[in-house]
Amino acid sequence: MGIFLNYTMNKSERIQAFVELGNFLSQFSSEDAKRNDHRLNSAYYDDFEALLDRVSNENLWFTPLHVHASINGICTFLEEQKLNDWLNKYSIPDQNTQLKVAIIMAGNIPMVGFHDMLSVLISGHSFIGKLSSKDNQLLNFVSKLLIEINSEFKELISFQSERLSGENKFDAIIATGSNNSARYFEAYFKKYNHIIRRNRNSVAVLSGNETNEELEALGRDVFLYFGLGCRNVSKLYIPKGYNLVHLLDCWKNYSFVNNHNKYANNYDYQRSMFLMNRIEHLDTGFVLLNENTQITSPIGVVNYEYYSEINQLENNLNKNSELIQCIVGNEIQNSIPFGKAQEPELWDYADNVDTMEFLTQLKSK
Repeated sequence: MGIFLNYTMNKSERIQAFVELGNFLSQFSSEDAKRNDHRLNSAYYDDFEALLDRVSNENLWFTPLHVHASINGICTFLEEQKLNDWLNKYSIPDQNTQLKVAIIMAGNIPMVGFHDMLSVLISGHSFIGKLSSKDNQLLNFVSKLLIEINSEFKELISFQSERLSGENKFDAIIATGSNNSARYFEAYFKKYNHIIRRNRNSVAVLSGNETNEELEALGRDVFLYFGLGCRNVSKLYIPKGYNLVHLLDCWKNYSFVNNHNKYANNYDYQRSMFLMNRIEHLDTGFVLLNENTQITSPIGVVNYEYYSEINQLENNLNKNSELIQCIVGNEIQNSIPFGKAQEPELWDYADNVDTMEFLTQLKSK
């Protein structure tokens, strides 16, 4: 890679570029979104619309519903007041730095690495992206939109198809992957400033006093992205005597997930394993509930566990905090409201590691 020059784009201009990006993407935040005045030009609108269709066909987990949901989440990030409120907590340089930050991205849900890309660029650094093979087009196209909005991003954004190594000349790295890949990342990138993220799942704590509307909203936390995201609820904690049948009745509107072949295949496999091994479970025809102490559950399965005392449960959750991305419910301090697990704020950092603090403290070697 060549030497980066000093660019004139300042902090305010970086913020404005992302606000304009959000305006453009808002046209695609739902399947029935309408064209508006934030089109950049017709070619970009039509090309992005075609890309969304192509991505959904190439990765069958990325249904149009889920791609649009991901875009909607990104658009909520890119509101000017939110961006300013977020960045005002940090010492962000006005001018771009000479530092280059590499990002190894996951591919479990569409554009899951956008927050890292945003954080690197808006903090004034240069971005080097290593995309997952499962999601290797969307963020590349988003970068073209940013460059169209402000051409100085052209020298600040690059993507690598080969394995990242010292030859790529980066100053820091953020890598997200499985627990196995995280061990490799820790060893391989140990000499660099780094953030290494591992597998996490989310849980919900129920009291039995939830409304039907809250329980239905919980279904969104479970089924959006087919449960593939780290913010998807994979486990329920319920009081003894809890009416699980009523809960499942509140989830009936999510039965459409079983129309998806890949999800249905996973559900059928898990159901067969339960029956073959005579494991007790509840079966709705589209999701299985299994009493299990594990936080992680397979696709098509939600684990549950009974609790007696909420204080004891809270202590247990604290002990397992490194396995949990977020907690949904009304009973535990700092819980997320039902239905909001997949709607994080800019300051809701993955693995509870403050990415922006990490980026703003980077120094040249």
